[in-house]
Amino acid sequence: MSGESPRPTDCSEVLDHLYEYLDREMPDVDSAKFQEHIEECSPCLEKYGLEESVKKLVKRCCGHDEVPSDLRAKVLDRIDLIRAGEGRAPAERPTSAEGSAPAEGVAGSGEPARPAPSAE
Repeated sequence: MSGESPRPTDCSEVLDHLYEYLDREMPDVDSAKFQEHIEECSPCLEKYGLEESVKKLVKRCCGHDEVPSDLRAKVLDRIDLIRAGEGRAPAERPTSAEGSAPAEGVAGSGEPARPAPSAE
């Protein structure tokens, strides 16, 4: 777009935070800035349209599945930990040198922890 002044928000910033924008999870000030950029930038508008279509398709195809309450609670707890700056949940923290495993198994595996091999 020749002759125009540079946009205050660059494309990489918009694309890095596109899902926050799509999900309406960003502050109104940032959202307005992103909306303005997307309306003026055809490559970002195209990417936004594609991602919005995918999001709608997933919602239509998978939006009726019931999320188990324990999974929802674990995800919300993990989000709270990350927002608090801890970054990793207790089950992901490294184990001690004695080989003890985390109480809930490998994070994200969905499998229970296996006992450490006995030293016989």
